[in-house]
Amino acid sequence: MTAHPVTYKSIQDYTEALLIEFDPTLISYEQVLDQWKRDASPYPSSTQYRTAVWYVDDAQATRANAFVDRMSGKAHVGVEPATQFFRAEEYHQDFIKKQSSRY
Repeated sequence: MTAHPVTYKSIQDYTEALLIEFDPTLISYEQVLDQWKRDASPYPSSTQYRTAVWYVDDAQATRANAFVDRMSGKAHVGVEPATQFFRAEEYHQDFIKKQSSRY
């Protein structure tokens, strides 16, 4: 995770994403993907709000591609290698909690 001058107003070709760190001895990658499927929208409206699964190694790539292939009718899900992750500005951290009256 790296600080970067990307801001919400200057996001341009960046995609908003959620970094999930997990202990594979406690939860499997497939369980993480299953939860993601319950929460994600497969219908992107822009580069900023597209739907994708990013992987960190070949094993995750194989499992992510197989997982997305099994998602009937949800062809708008990208599977891509993870690249540098930039933490959002502080006012976007815990956004839903901070804006609970809107959600």
